[in-house]
Formats: sequence, structure tokens, C-alpha cells
Amino acid sequence: MTDVISRSVYLRWRNAVFAIFAASGLSIATWAARVPSIKADLGIENREIGLALLAMGIASILGLSASSVVIARFGTRSGMFAVLIVLSIGLAILGLGSGLFHFYAMLVVGLALFGFGNGCLDVMMNVDGAAIETQSGKTILPLFHAFFSFGTVIGAGVGAIAAGLRIGVAIHAVSIAALIVVLAVVAIANVPRRSVTDAVAADGPTPAAAAEAAKPGWRERVAVSLSAWREPRTYTLGIIMLGMAFAEGGANDWLALGVVEHEGGSATLGAAALTVFSISMTVVRVFGGPLVDRFGRVATLRVLAVAATAGILLFILAPNLPLVFVGAALWGIGASLGFPLGMSAAADDPARAAARVSAAATIGYVAFLCGPPILGFISDHIGLLNTLYILVVLVAASGLASSAAKPLPGAKVGAGRH
Repeated sequence: MTDVISRSVYLRWRNAVFAIFAASGLSIATWAARVPSIKADLGIENREIGLALLAMGIASILGLSASSVVIARFGTRSGMFAVLIVLSIGLAILGLGSGLFHFYAMLVVGLALFGFGNGCLDVMMNVDGAAIETQSGKTILPLFHAFFSFGTVIGAGVGAIAAGLRIGVAIHAVSIAALIVVLAVVAIANVPRRSVTDAVAADGPTPAAAAEAAKPGWRERVAVSLSAWREPRTYTLGIIMLGMAFAEGGANDWLALGVVEHEGGSATLGAAALTVFSISMTVVRVFGGPLVDRFGRVATLRVLAVAATAGILLFILAPNLPLVFVGAALWGIGASLGFPLGMSAAADDPARAAARVSAAATIGYVAFLCGPPILGFISDHIGLLNTLYILVVLVAASGLASSAAKPLPGAKVGAGRH
């Protein structure tokens, strides 16, 4: 670790961002776990749920796109606090709208705020996570994403308990929103009062630090935030993240159903297979950092692409249920690190990290949000298992594009990230 900041400041910063990742996962799982209750409370059909999800998806993409401008104007510290409050307000509104007022428009407004806040937060917390990674000299961004997964597991568990105890959506959502606000206050208090680029510059001011000192105007900030879209590397990193986002999103929405259609398994077996996928992905995110430091980003991504490809093919072609579960495990292992390592690669240059992470994340999230519905539409025509071959092609493309994750010349990276 460099001597730019003390170890105690570094540890508080790292743990604060761990908490922020977990809070994001907790918020998303809180909404997802109560969808059946929300549908019943409002008396709506799947069509209305789909429209509300569309509003959240569009707002999420707008948040991703706006994040680099917000970072340039306010920095990640203030930005993360603001959007944590926004997503908490959105979560509270959607809970009150469905559970107390039974007003569909409130659900849509709440989901739009919720999606925008989470979209912005995703880029900001990854930029800070990449800065912390540079401070440590080790690959730890996958561990941040593991904390997001921990948050989703906790959120889903609490949601299941709340539903089982017949706790209303309004009480549940408002309580979680209040908890996230408290987490935001505590966590942000431990984020250093400096720009991310200042925090990671060990050998003098970076171009971004000099730009901050020069007080660039609004047009200059916007120009920097949009510049990443003119770089070919952004799109190649986007291919890595797109393929793995499709693999993860496709599993979340279709793996359990595939088990039912594949072997005539029960819904319980479908849920068990999805659990195997999720646990496999989380375990690799927890312990994957040292592997990346040992073998490098590019080699790791290639091996994981092979694992995901083999897992999806085994899931499709397996003649019995045990092999289907093996396929689900390989699928989860392979899909685990593509997104965090793509984020890490996009943030190699601290001076351009916000713009590049925002652009690459937008490509990945468009795939994550839009991919599963597209797969569902196609599956109506050719069958679900045949549709999963599309994931095989996209994951293979992700592996072929993995060389784009090689650190930029002069980038401050851990010893093994080559």
C-alpha cells in the first residue's frame, strides 16, 4: 500500500465502501423480494409490473450516464451520499405507494428514483473501490462485489421473513430505507474528504488533480465525462461486461425455469439450482482477488469465460439432474468476475476513471437489464434451452475480448494484474 493516506484512514475507507456495496444489494433485494406482495396490494397484472420495471431500467441507465458528470462536479464522497438518499426515498415511496396508498403511479415514481439512485451509485462506488484497490496494490474489487452479493442475500432473507410474517410492504420498505440512510451517514463519514484521483496519486498530482485545482468549467467537465465513448477500449471492455452481464442476468431470470423445463424438476429444485449458481459466484468474488494478482486479469477472464461456456453447455446438454447442478455451479464461477474486473480495468487511469467506468458500466447494465426480456421473447419461438446458446456465444465473445483488460501503460496496479 502506498503512503498517501494512513492505514487507519485506508481501512475505514475500505470498510465504508464495503458497507455501501452491501447497502445497494440490500435495497435491490428488498424490492425484488416483495414484488408478489406489491402486485397483490395494487391488484395489477404482469404487464403493469413490466412497465414499472421499464421505468426503473430507463432511470438506471440515466443514472449511469449522469454519474461521471456528478462525480466531476461534486466528487464521489458527496455524490454517493446524495444518491444513497435518493434511492432510499425511492424505496420508501414505492413501499408507501403500494402498501399504504395503493397508488400505482407512486410505485412508478418510486422505482424511477430508486433506479436512478442505484445507477449513479453503481459507478461511484466502483470508482471509489478501484481507488482503494490502487491504494492496496492488490485486486480487491471482486470482494466489493461480493459484499453487494451479501447485501442481496440479506435483503432476500429479510424479505422472505417479512412476507412470511405478513409484514406490510410499506413498513418493510420504509424500515430498510431508514436503515440505508443510517448506513449512508456512518459510511460517508469514513470516506476521505478528497477526490478519488487525489487519493490514489502516490507520485504527485494526477491530471485530474491539476484540473480540479484549475477549476474547470461545466463544459470541460461534461466533455471529459463523454470522452470515454470515443475510445475503442471502452467498447472492448463493454463486450467483456456485456457477455458476463448477459450470463448473470440470464441465470437470475431463467436458470430456475430451465431446471423445471430441462428435467421436469420441481420449483424447489429450480430454486436450489439458482442458489448453487449464486453461491458459486459469491465464493469466487470473495476469494478471486488473489487469483487475479497471481495470474493477471486477462488470463483469469479467459479461464472464467471457458468455465462459464462449459457450464452453460453442460446445463443445456446434461442428461441428468446432478450434471445440471454441476453446470449451474460452473456457470456461476465463470460469470463471477467479468463485471468487477471490467470495472477495475476501466478505472486504471484515475484521471479518467469516472468517465470510463460510467461508459463501460452503461454497456454492461443495458445488457443486464435488457438481456433477460430479450431472451424471454426469443425463447417463446425456439424454446428456453435453445435460447441459452445465445449466452454461450456472448460469453465466448467476452473471453475473446479479455485482452482489453490488460492494465494501461503506467497504470498503478497490483503485481499480478497483467
